[in-house]
Amino acid sequence: QESPAALSLGDAYATKAKEVILIDFDTGAVLYEKNADIPTNPSSMTKVMLLYMAFDRLKTGRLNLQDSIPISTKAWKTGGSRMFLNPNTFVTVEELIHGIATLSGNDASIALAEAIGGTEENAALEMTEKARAIGTSNTTFKNAHGLAEEGHLTTVRDLALIAQSLIKEFPEYYPYFKEQSYTYNKITQPNRNPLLSVPHLNADGLKTGMTDEGGYGLIGSAVQNGRRLIVVVNGLASEKERATVSEQLLSWGFREFESLTVVKAHTPLVQAHTWLGTHPTVGLEVTEDVTVTLAKEKKKGITMEVVYKSPIPTPLTKGQPVGKLVIHIPGQ
Repeated sequence: QESPAALSLGDAYATKAKEVILIDFDTGAVLYEKNADIPTNPSSMTKVMLLYMAFDRLKTGRLNLQDSIPISTKAWKTGGSRMFLNPNTFVTVEELIHGIATLSGNDASIALAEAIGGTEENAALEMTEKARAIGTSNTTFKNAHGLAEEGHLTTVRDLALIAQSLIKEFPEYYPYFKEQSYTYNKITQPNRNPLLSVPHLNADGLKTGMTDEGGYGLIGSAVQNGRRLIVVVNGLASEKERATVSEQLLSWGFREFESLTVVKAHTPLVQAHTWLGTHPTVGLEVTEDVTVTLAKEKKKGITMEVVYKSPIPTPLTKGQPVGKLVIHIPGQ
């Protein structure tokens, strides 16, 4: 199903992807969605979850960037995109991160998965558990690289949530995703993410993917004027189509929407009557800034109301919830 916002986007390019979602990073607002909850093959976009696991271990000290990781025969033999690791050698965790984030190496993915879970299968189980812990509802990982395998499925909504969580939780490691190329074993390969080379977009991640079953996909993110958007597309027919659709969606999101702080924290919104209170009224406020993402033309149509039962029984303590702030945005 498409969100109300999506209806103004038109069909010229938006419907080329089988599954799409575009979200605001800070507010989580969905600016556009299409088949966002349909299970799909995530291809190499799987590796964003694998790197989430690695970053989590780095942050807690269970892994170190300079730890030496053995390269198994299984990792070396894996087909598809490769970092060109040699079997029975040792590679640092940081080199593997480069090889996954920039080169999409399937060999590097298995090596890192084995370092995380002992086996790739155990790592996939941990990836699934962690994905569900951060709020995904339709994700099951069967491997660490994304090559087609029965039951290896997720949704574009879940992938957007994984990307949002990774950027939010690991800002110190997120820059790995914006590197344009990486050299290992005297072989230099480019980052396949087409958004990184679009000058006006200011994109800095995250991951492309492709399988015969799932088509061409991409998790992309960009920042403009301090505002970040995340787009996930899948089911496209070619690299060119993937690049065009994802760039147009992000550009449209920045152009047509904005995030607006409609209420500042600790600003009294209304003086509510109290029942048998020391003071006849008490100010009602929100404890955090309230920011909404909306189409720019709807900014003047915002209305708000504070809903509570009056009078409010006493005694009262500061910070006690007594009602709700309802924000009305035309069409949303």
